[in-house]
Amino acid sequence: EREENIGIITLNRPPANPISYPVMVEIGNAVDELQKDNKIRVIIITGAGEKAFSAGFDVKTAGTPESAQLPAKGHEVFNKIEGGSIPVIAAINGFALGGGCELAMACHFRIMTEAEGAVIGLPEINLGIIPGWAGTQRLPRLIGKAKALEMMLTGKRLRATDALNIGLITKVAKPGEALKDAKEFAKELAKKAPLAVKAILNAVIRGLDSSFEQGLKIEIEGSRIAGQSKDAVEGITAFLQKREPVFKGE
Repeated sequence: EREENIGIITLNRPPANPISYPVMVEIGNAVDELQKDNKIRVIIITGAGEKAFSAGFDVKTAGTPESAQLPAKGHEVFNKIEGGSIPVIAAINGFALGGGCELAMACHFRIMTEAEGAVIGLPEINLGIIPGWAGTQRLPRLIGKAKALEMMLTGKRLRATDALNIGLITKVAKPGEALKDAKEFAKELAKKAPLAVKAILNAVIRGLDSSFEQGLKIEIEGSRIAGQSKDAVEGITAFLQKREPVFKGE
């Protein structure tokens, strides 16, 4: 869906919104479509209903030829979300477990309801398997090695407040208001200069996987592009004129 300059992707397989190979392909296609739309400034990903963001891998498809391709496809799609040029917000309206948690972690921000039954975690260890859609890599980067190992080796599930306290989510929403809060945050982000947003995302995401010196080079390049833009002129002019800037991504 599109609401002005905000794109909304909804996993519409209630009540648990599981992810099969075809669903993963659809997520990737939707992300591609919205990222290529110059009018879209922010993307929100959420789940249908109030019970679940996503339960992750659709176990009913286990053992099929397509399911064997899911780890590689999951890496591709989730890297596309995290490495894209516009911010992505996960509106976690219920439980986000396994691959659902991994999808949420690929987003730049996570807003999670404190509703009963809303938990987040990587419980794959309880099935004798491991997180396979980059959970072993993103979780330590978000919350640190020790806490990430504790969560993954015990299969611990966290409520919203506990997840916020360790930095796994960005904000706690009241029951039923995760999507509402995500839209409000998206509107705030959508007002920012698109080229500067892109440069910051690129510098942070790529920089964290590079040396400090390489990160500085990425930052310098982003600073050059943003600083020479029409939006930079508009931002400075608006500041001097004491008015709200109107950025166009130019």
